[in-house]
Amino acid sequence: MTVSSPSRRDLLKGAAAITAATAVGIGGATTRRAHAQTPSASRARIDAVLKQAVDTREVPGVVAMAATDKGLFYEGAFGVRELAKGPDMTLDSVFRIASMTKAITSVAAMQLVEQSKLKLEEPVPNIDPALGSPQVLEGFDAAGTPRLRPAKRPITLRHLLTHTAGFSYEIWDANMVRYVKASGMPSTATGKVASIRMPLVFEPGEKWEYGVNIDWVGRLVESVSGQTLDAYFRDKIFAPLGMKDSGYITSDEQRARQARVHQRQADGTLAPQPLETPFTPEFWSGGGPLYSTGRDYLTFLQVLLHGGSHNGTRILKPETVALMGKNHTGDIPAGIMKTTTPARSNDVDLFPGAPIRWGLGYMLNMEPGPNGRSAGTVSWGGIFNTYYWLDPAKRVTGLIMTQILPFADTRTLKLYGQFERSVYETLKAV
Repeated sequence: MTVSSPSRRDLLKGAAAITAATAVGIGGATTRRAHAQTPSASRARIDAVLKQAVDTREVPGVVAMAATDKGLFYEGAFGVRELAKGPDMTLDSVFRIASMTKAITSVAAMQLVEQSKLKLEEPVPNIDPALGSPQVLEGFDAAGTPRLRPAKRPITLRHLLTHTAGFSYEIWDANMVRYVKASGMPSTATGKVASIRMPLVFEPGEKWEYGVNIDWVGRLVESVSGQTLDAYFRDKIFAPLGMKDSGYITSDEQRARQARVHQRQADGTLAPQPLETPFTPEFWSGGGPLYSTGRDYLTFLQVLLHGGSHNGTRILKPETVALMGKNHTGDIPAGIMKTTTPARSNDVDLFPGAPIRWGLGYMLNMEPGPNGRSAGTVSWGGIFNTYYWLDPAKRVTGLIMTQILPFADTRTLKLYGQFERSVYETLKAV
């Protein structure tokens, strides 16, 4: 699946229909456009991309934002939080950001690296046998029993941050699906620590595979800092940056602002799903279940864009942020995932044919992308089709928030590409 490049006609189509206030959207709801520090004509170019996707029911609702090194460049909210019912999508709508949590956990780990409490290259602290004495899954015998052997080398923090430790996810690894079934271990959805005590599927450092690596990074942060991950995030990242709508648990007021997940059906339509039932897991996952808003997450991205500080608050050194954005997987290709669970994820290949690598916490484009991003841009997303990118060369970052399954939804990826392209085109015009 590719993040598609729209034509200029696609980009501008419908712009004339957008007024300076509101326009009628799906289901009679209104779609609102925020007034960022961008000329109105330029703003309308981006508005048109988002509004068209809502009006054609490609997405139920969307929040999209972008910032440059000079500050907020664009923010907009269109459509509804739930099809047929509403209410309107708003700039403060709350989203399940899923794997966009990973960048935050990676920043937490790098804060501890700066303090010499964690080391990138040394074996990670032996806080669990899965890390200290890892086993490699070699296959299965004739009876279907897993065949395991000790790993030949230790796991490092660099391995974990780059998804080269050998850990996997059931959703993108058929052998791990088979192992979970054969071993009786709990699924990662249970929130149990035992659910991430899985064997490796290759030797540390030999390949790339997306997996529970950042969950283990979160456990390391807890062990080394002496705080639970939710408390660490609150004290060291969210509160200092004013990210008041980010956390593992939502208040009643935040839940009232939450957008519903919609499941893409075989015919392309979208079916709203019930809000998830809150529960307290055994551990706070560094890999997934944060709630946040577009504005909160854009603040986090602006910190990275500014080399670790924003609005007078520094959480990382500039050299640390620069290190995180470098290629840490060498010649090992990354970013391609084959689904085992089509309802949860499509196959993932965001830039077909392009060389993709991994930094310390996120995907890295080694070449310019088709929609404006430079070589050296870092990015990733969450399973409910939320995405972000950060382009250090052109000094711009952006995000797009929906709540749709499966991951890598082709229509949402198309919109992501169109939004990215419209931001770069608008930057050229102002």
